[in-house]
Amino acid sequence: MRTFDLNLARVFVLLYETGSVTATAETLHVTQPTVSYSLGKLRRHFDDELFRRTGRGLTPTAGARRLYEPLRRALTEIDGTIRQAEDFDPATMPGRFTLALSDLGEATLLPRLLAAARERAPRASFIVRPLDVDDAEQQLRRGDLDAFVATPVLTSHRTVRIPLFLERYVGMVAADHPRIRGEAVTMAELAAEHHATVFGPSGHVAPRTLLAAHELLDRVVVDATRFSMLPYLLEQTDLIAIVPEYVGEVFTTSRRVRLVRLPFETEPIEVALYARHESSRSPSQRWLVQFMAEVLGERVSPAQLPPYAVGPDQPARPV
Repeated sequence: MRTFDLNLARVFVLLYETGSVTATAETLHVTQPTVSYSLGKLRRHFDDELFRRTGRGLTPTAGARRLYEPLRRALTEIDGTIRQAEDFDPATMPGRFTLALSDLGEATLLPRLLAAARERAPRASFIVRPLDVDDAEQQLRRGDLDAFVATPVLTSHRTVRIPLFLERYVGMVAADHPRIRGEAVTMAELAAEHHATVFGPSGHVAPRTLLAAHELLDRVVVDATRFSMLPYLLEQTDLIAIVPEYVGEVFTTSRRVRLVRLPFETEPIEVALYARHESSRSPSQRWLVQFMAEVLGERVSPAQLPPYAVGPDQPARPV
């Protein structure tokens, strides 16, 4: 320990989690040559290359993988000890956060998040970017995002996945659909109707997968890019769409649509929050992740939300 600077441990953990000299330097507010110099000292100390440069950034060696968890735990304990002096106070401090959400997240989760933030962090502001599941982890690593919410399971040693809640799928039709009248749709009805689906970068592929599994893709007449357009489309047509249940419940509070049970079981999907590892977060980012997990992890009926949280043109009403 007499020959090892604990600051090198922080450089190592950040390099491991970000895979980038640039992102590590930005997080530590130092220059890139400083990080490169520290990496050289780490390599000499451990007599290991530690990271190899590839097309995806810095890839850890087997030796680095063995070192990461013990060093990360040690830094987390040290940070926890001194964090009281560095805590972000949401009631008095400004915070500017950048999130990535799908259009479903913008329509159903963002209003809840902002309603809570107005009470708990009145000086906080949010920049919301469209979710691209193929690039979101890289954006998080580069510091372009503070957090994102997604349904696909993304596995990376550079990010933390925090489960929020489970969703199941239901059918959604116009409130006055001419043929589908009851609380459930039969397999014959599903096969006879025309469908609207969504295909885009948000990663919500399950509805199309379900239709494909039951050989119903040929019944799709509209394949759009955003889920949030579905209630506007369905209330004026006789189409049917498969949507996550909570999302559908929110849509029914502001549009003339209703939900029906599907004639088959669907695998629940888990909506999750993604962020950098705690040791790589700033004090304000630590607060943000805890805040989002608490607010979005609580399942709230749309009828409990304030009117502005469920639709700008109609007040909330019970489902």
